[in-house]
Amino acid sequence: MRSNNNNKLISRRGFVNDTMIGLTLLPLHSVFESKKVNKQLNIVCIGAHPDDPETGCGGTLAKFSQQGHNVTVIYLTNGDAGIKGKSYSEAASIRMEEARKACKILGAKPVFLEQIDGNTIADNSWVAKIQQILEVEKPDILFAHWPIDSHKDHLITSILVQKAYFQMGAIFPLFFFEVCTGRQSKNFLPTDYVDITNVRQQKIKAVFCHASQGFTNMEYYQKDHGLMEEFRGMTIQVEAAEAFVRLNMQSDLI
Repeated sequence: MRSNNNNKLISRRGFVNDTMIGLTLLPLHSVFESKKVNKQLNIVCIGAHPDDPETGCGGTLAKFSQQGHNVTVIYLTNGDAGIKGKSYSEAASIRMEEARKACKILGAKPVFLEQIDGNTIADNSWVAKIQQILEVEKPDILFAHWPIDSHKDHLITSILVQKAYFQMGAIFPLFFFEVCTGRQSKNFLPTDYVDITNVRQQKIKAVFCHASQGFTNMEYYQKDHGLMEEFRGMTIQVEAAEAFVRLNMQSDLI
């Protein structure tokens, strides 16, 4: 039994050293500058609705894309319930197109898993689906919703991602992003920050693709997301930043 556990540790060390280039040991911001990152990375972000990944970590995703890394944005739902006065199918069609346009601006590939907006579920079959798509996308870094959130769909998304992540052996870094902290994300105490000053306008342009969600003027954007970016930026003394909580699994990996 002891030998099997040692073999697992050796195998995991090898995976980190040879494949992950020590990413689990790097602060997120330094991934953009480190000489240890000597390959094209697969960056995957999973959000509940069209506009969640864009508002939560769109600047960070844009920076990864700008550096030539592969970026995939996975939406658990199509935003079916997100437009008042529209049927689910009409709303989904509009919001999926908005997401495609936003991803094009961010340099990302959109993937839609088509759970029902407002009626998301977490069961074994959906854990298996999330795990399957992660195995296909092979993330080097994964982003997902912070698990303490007032929106049920955000909670469900985070639960599914975490369970799939653990089942895969937690062999790549997982960072949680925030959305509308205070109103939705709760008790969010960042471990990592990314300066998004030079990609902030690109992020805003991507978010503004989601006009059906009210993103048509800076006043609306500023009251939640703009303030968050500026507040997180003050923490690291830059104009604008995005903040993350890293799931610390280093004791299992090294």
